[in-house]
Amino acid sequence: MSTTNPHSEAPLDDAGSPVGRARARRRSKQRRRLANVAGLMASLVLTGALYSVFAPAQAADETTSESAAEAAGRELYERSCISCHGENLEGVPNRGPSLIGVGEASVYFQVHTGRMPLVRQEADAPDKPRVFSDEEIDQLMAYVQANGGGPTLPSGDLRNGDLAEGGELFRLNCSSCHNFVGQGGALSSGKAAPSLEGSNDLEIYTAMLSGPSNMPVFGDNQLTPEEKRAIITYVQTIDNMADPGGAGIGRMGPVAEGLVIWVVGISAMMFGIFWMGSKA
Repeated sequence: MSTTNPHSEAPLDDAGSPVGRARARRRSKQRRRLANVAGLMASLVLTGALYSVFAPAQAADETTSESAAEAAGRELYERSCISCHGENLEGVPNRGPSLIGVGEASVYFQVHTGRMPLVRQEADAPDKPRVFSDEEIDQLMAYVQANGGGPTLPSGDLRNGDLAEGGELFRLNCSSCHNFVGQGGALSSGKAAPSLEGSNDLEIYTAMLSGPSNMPVFGDNQLTPEEKRAIITYVQTIDNMADPGGAGIGRMGPVAEGLVIWVVGISAMMFGIFWMGSKA
């Protein structure tokens, strides 16, 4: 009759044996790892799905008005400007310059003063009644600014600068072309510096920013925003002042008026002398 030894060694694959318990622990760890990976993947998929549902709608809401203005500006550009300035604002040789980098400041000055659209190629773009409305000008500015970049329009009061400083800066930087009081003057090659009479504050400021025609660009490194405002204060103050001398002759003063009197007087005297000589 055989007997079983209670101290005999357990089978190697028994679940209660040390080897079986070790295998069970390893399987449990693997299952937990797989569960963690599956949970992480599910979280990532759920996060991506939620973002795709809500984020694009929010972004579309934020850019709707800007895109609409740019789209309207593109239509205006393609209808009135593309033949001279090119399909991508790069300009057309012998027709129109590139608009890359000119910014909305240049668009405002050129379009608001009626210089653009250009009627014909000549030495200077003439100042004429504007073609576009304020809304259309805003749309053109949005399109050019978004696709070409460049100086933007200033904000706030443009006529709050120092009058004395503005006069000094104007005489130093502007009077050689625009006359001491902004009446304009002739330049070379058939060009002329226009009179500043009747120009609004923003037109003067954007002209300094963009440098139209022969005018140099006065960036913020050349003239600070405060100095630009001082110049505008001077120009608009002079423009709104009454001339105490009657016919101002460009406000050049009594020397110019005396010169005119002398020329007219001498001419009248010579005419009288020749007339009396012919009668004699």
